[in-house]
Amino acid sequence: MAKQQVLSRFFSPKPPPPPSTSTSAQAQPPNPPPPPPPKPSPSTVASFSPAKRARALSRSPKPPAKKPKPNPNPDAVRRRLLDPPPPGPNPTAAPAAATRGYTPLEQQVADLKARHPGILLMVEVGYRFRFFGDDAAAAAAVLGIVAHPDRSFLTASVPTFRLAFHVRRLVDAGHRVGVVRQTETAAIKAAAAASTSAAPFARELSAVYTRATIEAAAGEMEGGGDPEEGSRYLVCVVDKEVEREGFQVKVGLVAIEVSTGEVLHGEFMDGASRSGLEAVLLDLAPVEVILGTPLSFATEKLMRAYAGSASNVRVECTPLACFGEGGALAELLSLFEKMEASSPTIENNNQIILMNEADTNPHGIDNNNLHGIEGVMAMPELVVQAMALSVRYLKGFGMARLICFGSSFRPFSANTEMSLSANALQQLEVLKNNSDGSTEGSLFRTMNNTCTAFGSRLFRHWLTHPLCDRNLIRARHDAVSEISESMGSRQDSVSILHGEEDVCCTALVRSDLSTILSSVLTMLGRSLDSQRGITRIFHCRATSKEFVGVIQAILTAGKQLKKLVIDDTDTVSSQHTTIHSSLLRRLISTASSSFVLANSVKLLSCLNKDAADQGDMANLFISSVDQFPEVAEGHVAVEMAKRKLDILIVEYRKQLGMRNLEYKTIAGTTYLIELPLDRRVPSDWMKVNSTKKTIRYHTPDILKNLNNLLLAKEELAVICRTTWHTFLMDFGKYYAQFQATVESLAALDCLYSLATLARQNNYAKPNFVPEDEASQIHIKNGRHPVLESLLGDNFVPNDTDLQADGEYCQIVTGPNMGGKSCYIRQVALITIMAQVGSFVPASSARLHVVDGVYTRMGASDSIQQGTSTFYEELNEASNILHNCSSRSLVIIDELGRGTSTHDERI
Repeated sequence: MAKQQVLSRFFSPKPPPPPSTSTSAQAQPPNPPPPPPPKPSPSTVASFSPAKRARALSRSPKPPAKKPKPNPNPDAVRRRLLDPPPPGPNPTAAPAAATRGYTPLEQQVADLKARHPGILLMVEVGYRFRFFGDDAAAAAAVLGIVAHPDRSFLTASVPTFRLAFHVRRLVDAGHRVGVVRQTETAAIKAAAAASTSAAPFARELSAVYTRATIEAAAGEMEGGGDPEEGSRYLVCVVDKEVEREGFQVKVGLVAIEVSTGEVLHGEFMDGASRSGLEAVLLDLAPVEVILGTPLSFATEKLMRAYAGSASNVRVECTPLACFGEGGALAELLSLFEKMEASSPTIENNNQIILMNEADTNPHGIDNNNLHGIEGVMAMPELVVQAMALSVRYLKGFGMARLICFGSSFRPFSANTEMSLSANALQQLEVLKNNSDGSTEGSLFRTMNNTCTAFGSRLFRHWLTHPLCDRNLIRARHDAVSEISESMGSRQDSVSILHGEEDVCCTALVRSDLSTILSSVLTMLGRSLDSQRGITRIFHCRATSKEFVGVIQAILTAGKQLKKLVIDDTDTVSSQHTTIHSSLLRRLISTASSSFVLANSVKLLSCLNKDAADQGDMANLFISSVDQFPEVAEGHVAVEMAKRKLDILIVEYRKQLGMRNLEYKTIAGTTYLIELPLDRRVPSDWMKVNSTKKTIRYHTPDILKNLNNLLLAKEELAVICRTTWHTFLMDFGKYYAQFQATVESLAALDCLYSLATLARQNNYAKPNFVPEDEASQIHIKNGRHPVLESLLGDNFVPNDTDLQADGEYCQIVTGPNMGGKSCYIRQVALITIMAQVGSFVPASSARLHVVDGVYTRMGASDSIQQGTSTFYEELNEASNILHNCSSRSLVIIDELGRGTSTHDERI
């Protein structure tokens, strides 16, 4: 369509140049330049004698010597190209741009750079995204493209269809990337006033991406990143020195996973080494950090060391003085008030919270925290400050609404959870190995058999936060045991079919449990990340294809799990209890919630699935008078414009006497009238193209109605985009229910993973003694879970017997490479696995719930923090003595290795 307008304007007569005014014609320059002096006539030499020629040339005047041109300073030229031009008072004013020598596009870019400092801008120009100035130099260094001078400053470009790929590379390099798109089309611009015809296309910043927010906005870039990648937390840290506490400080911390809607918060006391803060950083592995300045020296030193140049972790420093007294809490409360007034979600918040608490908590802990405004009011002072800084930062991305959902708030550590220290995570290689920092050879890699990305993220949290409540641990063990038994009953169900009726029904039900869970989780693993998908929908960043895919996957999973659901009242009176585990019943009930299934059907009924798969926004909505009336009116306007063009062809048939005359479409140019070469047509008919036998025309009426059709289609596209944004905004009232459903599916995935692990490796179910008994660890034929996966049957099992009222301490000695470190690590890993809810690599295990696992292993220093090996060892030992209790498990390997033999004996 745009090509037709270009051709029409090309062949239209050009307007004559504006006549000069009489004033300008009569005006004479006050000081006319003097005429150039006459050139001196060359001397004539008639003789070719060398002597005479030399005398003649000596009498002729010598031309002045040319001054050598000064070599330009390359640094000055590069600085001029890299620096963006200063913004003018009116960026659209042509005289101002002409005065400084900038084109209208360059002046527009300069204004965008002035309004959005600190952002690497990708500006949409035609079929490419261009970088300007210092952005071009930075992009060329990361993307490996060529940056070259163009008019006023340096420029580089990439094709539009590679936007997502290049944005991710820039973001992974630590840049804050902004995408500037055209906000008007050629048809809308042509319909505007003639005074703006010389101005460039209107462009605005449409999206900003960083490492913490790109997954939440990845839907508009057609898909997310690597499904194996973990969480991308944004962490805000605030601390406050405590008087009379020596080097201790109080740390307030908020971590937000923008792509999943998870908000973690906590306030704790930390020592001089900041071991508590270090443990949080190792657990969460944030990709962006906000520092509320001023910070204590030790805290800032640790954060700077974590966010070093090799880590690509972005650091934002924001002064706390921007709030003033009571300003942080006031800013949060104002955000809640605005959301209550504009969003329908808050109306159902209380109902959602009651549903979540009644059904299940996927983390396996009791959730008695306050929510919403009440939850913010109950937060400690430093947490409120960190939360306010996070809200201020997320406002720049349009994602601050996430904070208003108190159902996603969760403390870092609860009374029913055990947080592993930084030393335990590193020295036991829970998440990463100590050789190359990858997950290969770690406990997480060995135990993780999850099928979905969101299940893998939850399993990581389970592994770093083992349970401390005996009832919750037993609930997970019962669920894993039932799933594991159902896996075995698949093969046994065929032989039982001819047995008794009761036994037959029970076997079939157990077989159905494993079969249905396997099919549901496999289907979810092959589809899009549902947890991030619903959060992108909530942020209004999802595409139509992603919306349909995510909602359809949740609906399909719920329908299949619905087959396993029996109401509690029916279960009590039923002769055949389908599912014995109460945790499994609650999770399956939430995942197959009738409310979520009904709303999924309702949302999908509004959309055309074929148009959603193709990204056809014009035909996406199933519109009518009662549903999406604006879209229906837009379609009517388009049909009216097409009908007028159809009426014109009937008139031209009568005018030309050609009953079979039809419109032609050639090379994308529509509504052409094709006539023979000898056919005479009116003089105002415009020739578009021709062949040897025919000529194709556009008439003035066709051009007028064609422009109206283009304008109607562009207006329909604008209406559809606005309707789509409103449609996604309305999803906010269902977000909490869908979030609870996906979290329940993630918990089912984790339990199924643990059952698969126990079934494949012949693990045993641990037995936890009552709380009133003495602390004890009795392991029969224990095996190291990671080494067993590598060595297989070559691993030699061993026993462990520890009891508080008996042998409560063991000192292991032996030669090098004798397995001492492997043995003590094995005891710690089996304890952690048991309290996570997993079966353990042993023939039997009788354990008492421990409240902490503390380790001091190996020899290492910290050059960045200026501490020696001996200092590190003593600091770790001091941390153990200050935090352990009578119910803790302590593992010490070679204490005093960092000094001499004589000092080691002291």
